[in-house]
Amino acid sequence: MCGIVGFAGRRDCAGTLVDQLSKLEYRGYDSAGLAVVQGDELVVTRSVGKICKLQDLIKDHCPNGSVGIAHTRWATHGPPSTRNAHPHEDCTGSIAVVHNGIIENYMELRNHLQAKGHIFKSETDTEVIPHLIEQEYNGDLVAAVRQALTHLHGSYAIGVVSKYAPGMLIAARKDSPLVIGVTPTENYIASDIPALLGYTRDVVALEDGDLAVIFPESVEITRFNGDPVTRTVFQVTWDSAAAEKSGYDHFMLKEIHEEPIAVQDTLRGRVTEDGSVCLDEITLTKEQIGDFDRIFIVACGTAYYAGCVGKYFMESILGMPVEVDLASEFRYRDPVLAPKTLVIGVSQSGETADTLAALRMSKEKGAATVGVVNVVGSTMSREADNILYTRAGPEICVASTKAYVSQLIGLYLLGLHLAHMRGAVTPEGERELVRGLKALPDLLSRTLETEQEVAQIAEELAGGEHCFYLGRGMDFAVAMEGALKLKEISYVHAEAYAAGEMKHGPLALITKGMPVICLVTQDHVRDKMLSNVKEVQARRAKVLAIAKQGDPETHQVADYTVNIPAGLDVFMPVLAVVPLQLLAYYAARFLGRDIDQPRNLAKSVTVE
Repeated sequence: MCGIVGFAGRRDCAGTLVDQLSKLEYRGYDSAGLAVVQGDELVVTRSVGKICKLQDLIKDHCPNGSVGIAHTRWATHGPPSTRNAHPHEDCTGSIAVVHNGIIENYMELRNHLQAKGHIFKSETDTEVIPHLIEQEYNGDLVAAVRQALTHLHGSYAIGVVSKYAPGMLIAARKDSPLVIGVTPTENYIASDIPALLGYTRDVVALEDGDLAVIFPESVEITRFNGDPVTRTVFQVTWDSAAAEKSGYDHFMLKEIHEEPIAVQDTLRGRVTEDGSVCLDEITLTKEQIGDFDRIFIVACGTAYYAGCVGKYFMESILGMPVEVDLASEFRYRDPVLAPKTLVIGVSQSGETADTLAALRMSKEKGAATVGVVNVVGSTMSREADNILYTRAGPEICVASTKAYVSQLIGLYLLGLHLAHMRGAVTPEGERELVRGLKALPDLLSRTLETEQEVAQIAEELAGGEHCFYLGRGMDFAVAMEGALKLKEISYVHAEAYAAGEMKHGPLALITKGMPVICLVTQDHVRDKMLSNVKEVQARRAKVLAIAKQGDPETHQVADYTVNIPAGLDVFMPVLAVVPLQLLAYYAARFLGRDIDQPRNLAKSVTVE
């Protein structure tokens, strides 16, 4: 998630813009920049790295102007570099734009604008916006922005300044957050409230389809088509620390609640209206894909458990063997690799040492490689043959949540792409699966409504020293991730088992009152799973079941049942993990743990 700030007032604003940006550093970024209207010119300054580098650049050459915009970039299109940093300009350097989100049709727009003579300087999707405004400009900047927005498909929050309208700041929002801070003599925009708190606590939240024209003493909000609207000013009562978390007590909880938008962003531009998958970033040819006879998925920790879900899905849709390996073991077991092998590395950071080493070894042995990664410009993004970015945005909490569900979506998309190219899925089957994927953001939002119910159960179960997680098929993969979350942040010992294995030894460990979390979301093994639930309940365990809404009898054999919306079985892992994440969070909270920074753990494991 990039950071946007903007200012319209009667004083020099460069220092204020940099200060506002510094309040958004917690979001993560790789470059920063600002644009200030200075008299009859537009002064743009950009840098790679931390905000302090931007401060150094303007220390001796500070632009003097009272209207400006600034940005911290989390790369999505093009690696971190000065030319890819925001703000981006039009051909004449008269219009500057900052943008959060993803412009889905940017290549089509870029080609169209280049054909008209526009010169592009970056690899970003954002740069099409100032060129579109330039193309539409005919003396009225607001009208040009309105017209430019009609060409954009995707998500965006934008800020626009121009030497053509030196006292004006324009903001617009579609599917990406943007707020306005108001005072009698100066006004601000920001992608998140912390950037405003040093200046005002009176805030207006723009809604999707809103465009704001902002001057020092006024804010006028209309819809994109020009219809006027009124938005309520509310007062922020959070302190700065709480504001960074958007009012949530911890980053982990905030990031769980960001999962619907993370899934939506990962899907954006990759599923078509006619129900097919379009992965332009995967350049493997149809012949290569048709020749693959085996797939390996290599990863560590949470990414490994995402890979376990990916294995079930890919085998079912491709009809070919898929192995999932811990990267730390894969590289030392001398796996059989060949040009007909595809190796998929999964990593949130793209810097995971073992996963990188596994991919390097695979390439040396002639295998094709694909990286599923969240960070543009990371080592994996540079070294893998192909990259599928997961677009979860920065994840601050050490324990992964939204990055995990985005990895699931990435693996589903990759599996569907491979199946399409191999002719392993019918058009009707692909359309059904795509419909199931597109339904997930809404189903996730509904799943989050179980939060208070899960919080109450977590408090009742948090006193135990040991915990089992059980599931079958894809539910077993989710059980492993659920157990890891509980271990990571609550420090409660938890083990995940394939439910059918309990009678082969672990059942001896079940004692009265022991918490056992059972996942019952896979219809084809539901009856067998219920038998396993009864086995542990007969030993007087305390059973929490995660089941689909409408399940007729799971609640009859469990002490607690959390019902979640019913999606297609293959996509239930995306939904079923949410109550497990919430369970771990509230158990850790009840136990007084350091949730965002659990002991002994690091966010990115860059050593063996």
